[in-house]
Amino acid sequence: PIVARRHPPLHPPSAHRLWTLGPRGGSGERGGGWRATDRVAVMTPEIQELFDAARAIQRRAYAPYSNYQVGAAVRTASGAVYAGCNVENAAYPQGCCAEASAIAAMVGAGEREIVEVLVVADGDRLASCCGGCRQRIREFAALDTPVHTCGPDGIRLTLTLDQLLPYSFGPENLEGF
Repeated sequence: PIVARRHPPLHPPSAHRLWTLGPRGGSGERGGGWRATDRVAVMTPEIQELFDAARAIQRRAYAPYSNYQVGAAVRTASGAVYAGCNVENAAYPQGCCAEASAIAAMVGAGEREIVEVLVVADGDRLASCCGGCRQRIREFAALDTPVHTCGPDGIRLTLTLDQLLPYSFGPENLEGF
């Protein structure tokens, strides 16, 4: 895993198109689903740092079956950035998501608190975290933690963890047991 510390951004902040949910919701072809808008998101130096780490490790992903390479980066409360990529396996359930790889690197370094997440994949569709990774993020992040979904050109959508995983089950649900 790649571990990066805070440093000056490699690129100046830039703007990227955002996605919104169509009027009917869902992902059907008749009016619903996510679509690009004319609104833009600004890449701050902090987000650019996450993006650069995720893009760098995305290129190392092992995805011979799907050819769908994903990179993820998490920033911790200390300011450290940990990145991970997806690793597929011929026995499909044995693969590992990029977010899970980044979280494993973070935990292996002794960190326990995520304050920001970024996921990047190529293609035209949103590369949102799977359900299992949403729950993994929930274990280490507050509900107001931003989760950035990116394409190769930058941010496409930013949600809080609570928006991404509403009515979640977290460590506080087990308090008192």
